[in-house]
Amino acid sequence: MWVFILALAFAVKEINENPWLLPNLTLGFHICDSYDNVRRTYHATMLLLSALERLIPNYMCDIQYSLTAVIGGLEPQISIHIATLLGIYKFPQVGVTFTFSVSDLWLCSRILSLLLHFQWTWIGVLIMNDDNEERIVQTVLSKFSQSGVCFAFVERIPIYSFDNKIIELLQMGVKIYDQVMGSNANTVVVYGDFYSTVTLSWSRYLPTLEKTVNKPRGKVFILTAQMELVSFLFQRDWDTEMFHGAIAFSHHSRDPPGFRTFLENRTPFSTKGDGFIQHFWQQVFCCMLPSTSVSYVANGDICTGEEKLETLPAPFFEMSVIGHSYSIYNAVYAVAHALHALRSSELKVRAKVNGGRWKLQKQPFAGEEVYFDQNGELVVGLDVINWIVFSNQSFQRIHIGKVDPQAPPGQALSLNEDGQPISVCSESCSPGFMKEVKEGEPFCCYECIQCPDEKISIDMGKECTLNQDFCISKTETFLSYEEPLGFSLALIALFFSFLTLLVLGIFVKHHNTPIVIANNRDLTYALLYSLLLCFLSVFLFIGQPEKIMCLLQQAAFGIIFAMAISSVPAKTITVIVAFMATKPGSRMQNWVGKGLAILIVSACSLIQVGICVGWLVTSPPFPDVDMHSEHGKIVLKCNEGSLTMLYCMLGYLGFLASMSFSVAFLARKLPDSFNEAKFISFSMLVFCSVWLSFVPTYLSTKGKYVVAVEIFSILASSVGLLGCIFPPRCYIIVLKPELNNREQLIRRKELPLGFKDAQSGLISQG
Repeated sequence: MWVFILALAFAVKEINENPWLLPNLTLGFHICDSYDNVRRTYHATMLLLSALERLIPNYMCDIQYSLTAVIGGLEPQISIHIATLLGIYKFPQVGVTFTFSVSDLWLCSRILSLLLHFQWTWIGVLIMNDDNEERIVQTVLSKFSQSGVCFAFVERIPIYSFDNKIIELLQMGVKIYDQVMGSNANTVVVYGDFYSTVTLSWSRYLPTLEKTVNKPRGKVFILTAQMELVSFLFQRDWDTEMFHGAIAFSHHSRDPPGFRTFLENRTPFSTKGDGFIQHFWQQVFCCMLPSTSVSYVANGDICTGEEKLETLPAPFFEMSVIGHSYSIYNAVYAVAHALHALRSSELKVRAKVNGGRWKLQKQPFAGEEVYFDQNGELVVGLDVINWIVFSNQSFQRIHIGKVDPQAPPGQALSLNEDGQPISVCSESCSPGFMKEVKEGEPFCCYECIQCPDEKISIDMGKECTLNQDFCISKTETFLSYEEPLGFSLALIALFFSFLTLLVLGIFVKHHNTPIVIANNRDLTYALLYSLLLCFLSVFLFIGQPEKIMCLLQQAAFGIIFAMAISSVPAKTITVIVAFMATKPGSRMQNWVGKGLAILIVSACSLIQVGICVGWLVTSPPFPDVDMHSEHGKIVLKCNEGSLTMLYCMLGYLGFLASMSFSVAFLARKLPDSFNEAKFISFSMLVFCSVWLSFVPTYLSTKGKYVVAVEIFSILASSVGLLGCIFPPRCYIIVLKPELNNREQLIRRKELPLGFKDAQSGLISQG
């Protein structure tokens, strides 16, 4: 807090060097510490009213020491205690804290304007536990409630004092910490004093010192003007990032020219008669001055006087006159101008002494005009500051607005903000809904319930009325690539399309190897091409529905899946016929070859083609809108035209899947070298499970998510076919090429000779 003393000293230095202000008169100052204690405050005041260095009540024996005025302390209560004695002796006091400048109601209206501007209606409140607490709760907070602001909590901040017991402070701090961090209110208004940030800084370290329930969360603190980001000596290296983003009402201030140079020239060796600087220097730089015998560090380093004040953490020591420093600076000038007015024969500003009070109307202080009202109270403008705190203990004040005390009502606060966090208990209700307050919760915590069919609500969730005499515009919506769901489904489809092409490439590269030939390579290629088209058909479902898209969606999906599924039993039937043809005199020899596979795939696919053509001819799908599934939105979709034809198409796919499963089950005893019955059986179980669950899900889903359900079913069933059938063969082809030969495939000691002949024939036929 030494910067406050330096601001006072700098102002006195400027005044004494000014030939036009108080000529032939030298100002001096004497500083007493109250230690934030009532008894010591009265004692310090009596010292000011007595002879220098001697306490003789009611006597001032030093003719060179003439008390003119007293500048009050940083805490309002200290100044009030001082005023009790000063009023008896008719000495004026100049207050430097915010509460001496404006009323609580005036500040309340500015904070309320800020809250309503950002629509922060769900807040927490921290109040200093002092004499003003009840008045703030009863008058200030009631104003908030009348304007629609609710309180998640109202907690009392313990008053910092040198007499406080650290254990009690920690216990109270834990309670406040859990209340603040456990609340879902993102904004906390703090009615505090100068030392409040010192107390709040403990919150960052409470979880490591005491048992706390809640973890740290980011909050936006709104701070009153008497609060500053400061710290004591033991807090000089503490993390202050909890105040990052805080919004503070601050006295309008500017840095007087030459102040930084004044600070840089201060050393404990160049200043005489200043007892503060020596103690300060030793404490903050952890060294010992040669003229003292007390060291503040164990090793007793010697102070050189070349230590730099600018290296100290900003919350501990600032190199500029802002906030309270600027108030002290102006208070000194107020005393000087009042004295000058009393001594001047040509008054530019009328002033008089009346019961210890000086009355000034307008006066330029250090190049700026400061106004006093008819009661002699300062008319202040406030800056709205956003604190930006960095990890290296530095911080920056960003000017985001101002409060003009002379502006018309409702226009005093002006802000130039960007995006800010939201702090509401419940979101606003849309038209057509009304608010229903939750039982046991504040009035701003509510649920939005839909109005009855015959009523409507148009005023942001208030009561539903009977007036339905105008239209509410709705927005169009559909499953698009821009939204996360549509983009994710498209990305999955592309990934598995690439994977299918990779498998196809592996089989084509090893086109003439025994394992590819033995598994009927033509049917394998047909199945892989069909699966590739299945994955790509997903893109017919994403995007704004058009006529051609709606016509192709279901028909393409049904025909492509019919080709894919019919290829599966064709592979198994070909193997079964080949083994049956090995029996002497069997007529199955006429069916062995590629013709049987082509016939099965063609016949099964043509039936599905007939169903889809009939569907497109009799009742084709078309672009449509859904006005009721999503409130306030129009869902663009493809109308199936005929649900009966849709279920016929899906039912036929189910029939093909059941047939494939049955054929695979019958072929389960054939040799594993060619038999894929186990893999086909499992893939068909996956396929049937997906589409059996699709029907009830499809019927119960509304809006654009109906399309998402169908896309998911297409992807899941296609992945089931790809993942259950091809990985074992790819594993042998790529990783176990020694097994991919004719001798290895037909070597089965336990098989009859006819089976071995069938194996050899399948490999030869391809």
